[in-house]
Amino acid sequence: MRYRTLGRTGIKVSPYALGALMFATSVGNPDPDDSIRIIHKALDAGINFVDTADVYGDSEEIVGRALEGRRDSVVLATKFSRPMGDDPNQQGASRRWIMTAVENSLRRLRTDRIDLYQIHRLDLDTDIEETLSALSDLIHSGKVRAIGSSAMPASGVVEAQWVAERRGLERFRTEQPPYSLLNRGIEREVLPLAQRYGMGTLVWAPLAQGLLTGRVRKGRQNDLRRAGFFRHLNDEHRLDAVEQFISLAQEAGLPMTHLAMAFAIAHPGVTSAIIGPRTMSHLDDLLAGADVALTDDILDRIDEIVPPGTDVGTLDQAYVPPALQQTSLRRRPAGERTAA
Repeated sequence: MRYRTLGRTGIKVSPYALGALMFATSVGNPDPDDSIRIIHKALDAGINFVDTADVYGDSEEIVGRALEGRRDSVVLATKFSRPMGDDPNQQGASRRWIMTAVENSLRRLRTDRIDLYQIHRLDLDTDIEETLSALSDLIHSGKVRAIGSSAMPASGVVEAQWVAERRGLERFRTEQPPYSLLNRGIEREVLPLAQRYGMGTLVWAPLAQGLLTGRVRKGRQNDLRRAGFFRHLNDEHRLDAVEQFISLAQEAGLPMTHLAMAFAIAHPGVTSAIIGPRTMSHLDDLLAGADVALTDDILDRIDEIVPPGTDVGTLDQAYVPPALQQTSLRRRPAGERTAA
């Protein structure tokens, strides 16, 4: 496996990163021992980048067990900021919570350091300087090696870089955005910004949360469990594009998953793409396509189906700015709407 440099950190990582969400017994593989075998096989195949999060159920505990005796050869990433309980202070990116969250993750992961500590989602209630200051202290203490963001809008990427430089703080070295054949919006601003600032990118949902596996087809009975959980699996526009990609993969003599993964790591701004196998067979399929490289002709055909910088529909877990979610942020109070 050809390793890539994670931004300008000097850290070498595999082009596939092992995502650990599906190792949580509550949402993925119910057998922790089987998940550990999957992790070991991925490491044996050359994957050295593992990404998890505190909010992924018992994922951190399972990853911690799997890495015993192998920790030094793994670049370990985890995330914080999403709610971890009913207490309103058990979430977000305040110094108060960060210092607690990192200790909890270190304990669950059975390690004394985290190679990449990422803010899972933007916290608009906390000044980014507060967040970067706390994360800088973690780097200086040796508990964290590098810091990053996830699903950060382009404006947030720029603001964080500016604040870090202005205040002499450690800066985000990575960004973790969604990216796939169907969701190419980050090509417009986020990826160019990451390249400009020397940030590594760890893209998630390269298989569009299962839509690009080839198992979800238009007009056919699909897996009802997944279709009920992910609304986007029933998006007609996305299904139409998937059918075109399935035809293209067949013409190219490739499994659909191999076409999707090869696309995700072909962009020069992408460092690694996260794979999220739930079973050993899922991992075997993805590993079999690790050496696939797409020709310019195939990439041109992909551009015709979904033009660069555009999205076909949205992922269910994609970041949506608060102003688009809350009508009160888009409308003045009724009594203030007149010009007089």
